[in-house]
Amino acid sequence: MKGALGIGAVILGLLVIFGIFAFGQYNSLVGVEEDVNKAWANVESDYQRRYDLIDNLVATVDNAAEFERGTLTDVIEARSRAQSVQLSVDELTPENIQRFQQAQNELNQSFLGRMSFLQENYPQLTATQQFRDLMSQIEGTENRINVSRNRYNDAVQVYNTKVRTAPTNIVAGLFGFERKAPFSSVQGAEVAPSVRDSFNR
Repeated sequence: MKGALGIGAVILGLLVIFGIFAFGQYNSLVGVEEDVNKAWANVESDYQRRYDLIDNLVATVDNAAEFERGTLTDVIEARSRAQSVQLSVDELTPENIQRFQQAQNELNQSFLGRMSFLQENYPQLTATQQFRDLMSQIEGTENRINVSRNRYNDAVQVYNTKVRTAPTNIVAGLFGFERKAPFSSVQGAEVAPSVRDSFNR
């Protein structure tokens, strides 16, 4: 009888210890996952800033000149395509991140490349203060996007390391914490795009 009670007490003690460990690791995983969620929300916020600024810049160009309507149309269409690719934090797989990044890259090439072409060929447009201010804001936004993507990757690295490291990986597996995908360069990003080729598409 005493032996059975002793074994029961040991088992109960082990279960309590495991429960405390699992509780602590679960809370820790929730914390790092929320860091990833916040970092992803910041990425989306900075991309939204870019979308909003593009609208303003297109309106500025549209009002300042009657030329290059095709350029404005292409930029607006690229913006629409990029904005249509939305991911929730549960969809941060390598394939979805690549799809999201490809859409953003197409917008970036279409927009910045074509605006640079306009700057070179229409100095009267770039002389307007509004145009210069908006281009400066867009340059700052591109820097913000880069910083946000790097911070997202940092948060993903911490989260993924925790999900994969023993013994936390046991708790992660029990509660469905899965790895998140980081940003990586899109295929062909190592080659600088030709502004003129982009404009003449």
